[in-house]
Amino acid sequence: MPLSIILGTLVILTLIGFYMGRSRAVASSSGDIRILHSLPGYYGYFVAIWCGVPALLVAAGWLAFEPQIVQGLLISSLPEDVQKLSDNRLKLVLNDIMNIAAGGIASKKPDPEILKAAEYYNSLKSTGSVALAGVMFALAVAGITYARSKINPDLRARNNVEKFIMVILIASSTIAILTTVGIVFSLLFESLRFFQKVAPVDFLFGLEWSPQTALRSDQVGSTGLFGAVPLFVGTLLISFIAMCVAAPVGLLSAIYMAEYAPYKVRAALKPMLEILAGIPTVVYGFFAALTVAPFFRDLGASGGIMISSESALAAGVVMGIMIIPFVSSIADDVITAVPQAMREGSLGLGATKSETIKRVILPAALPGIVGGLLLAVSRAIGETMIVVMAAGLAAKLSVNPLEAVTTVTVQIVTLLVGDQEFDSAKTLAAFALGLLLFCVTLVLNIIALTVVNKYREQYE
Repeated sequence: MPLSIILGTLVILTLIGFYMGRSRAVASSSGDIRILHSLPGYYGYFVAIWCGVPALLVAAGWLAFEPQIVQGLLISSLPEDVQKLSDNRLKLVLNDIMNIAAGGIASKKPDPEILKAAEYYNSLKSTGSVALAGVMFALAVAGITYARSKINPDLRARNNVEKFIMVILIASSTIAILTTVGIVFSLLFESLRFFQKVAPVDFLFGLEWSPQTALRSDQVGSTGLFGAVPLFVGTLLISFIAMCVAAPVGLLSAIYMAEYAPYKVRAALKPMLEILAGIPTVVYGFFAALTVAPFFRDLGASGGIMISSESALAAGVVMGIMIIPFVSSIADDVITAVPQAMREGSLGLGATKSETIKRVILPAALPGIVGGLLLAVSRAIGETMIVVMAAGLAAKLSVNPLEAVTTVTVQIVTLLVGDQEFDSAKTLAAFALGLLLFCVTLVLNIIALTVVNKYREQYE
């Protein structure tokens, strides 16, 4: 039985349980729902929770452990000579069995034992789905029966439902926190493996980046240079150029739309500006590589200036255009959120509109503006496609925006492309770069929070 049908039937049973619980509560009150502790809907939710949640937990547990259980039973049914194969060859046999069971093609002509195992595999899957459906439906019916028997005017249905919702919220926040911790520790552990091969001083302060290494001791190859300084210089250079474009344009457009533009003009301009946020980054990359970079190259040639076909200037300008909506939208929202009384008080004291904006509105909205700029910086630091297509892959230590440079994110992608072994310094360098980039972003967040808290205390 397909899982979608099982879940659909469970949803129907849950809805039935809700209406049964609600009608039971109304009936127990003899028509006067004022004697009930909670509203009738809470009694319905109480029954629905007992109906759906235990069955869903069983389904989640089965989906988590079904592959291991079925695979173990399948291996035990195979001939002994097959069971004694190496892990890689046994996995190949299992893949053939599963492909044949699904109607696919095996890696070679299947033996009778393999065909028999495929039939056994299908029987295991069907038996498991039928058993799962039976257990889920039995739990759902038992939950409806139990919860419905507990309904009476004194049952604190609302408290029980709210406790369940609280558990869900706590579990969700815990999963989010554990996910963050898992990401940090995965970066940390792999980075420590990298620093066992490469000295941290060479990585943090090295001025050359060439991660090519020999894979075997008898192979001729480069020893590898893992100085991360050129990558971070390139990242900061392109991000700085992008912010030089996005910050003034985004902030000034937000001031115009919030303070000067008529309502009809604002209603038309703001959606048009935010369309930029919906354009895929690869499109910006094409725009940078095919339009902006040749334009700057030809412009420099006409003035006798040598500009590379792949330059930090082209990548930074296009990246700045891409993040304008992030700055503009957030700045516009925080400017319009400044209390009107502050504007009227400033104008009443004789200040002009421009003075009011400069000395009252912008300082009051500074925390939100800093948040928008931080979001834009994070987007600029993490951008990859535009840099690959417009700035190139050359890890050159240069602050000249007319030359080709690369960024940390581009090198992370480059190091992890293709089949890689996670025991070489070249591959592990990607995790060290990710950890260092995480630390840089964390420092930026701390600085931004310090600025926000300082001005928030002043204007609140």
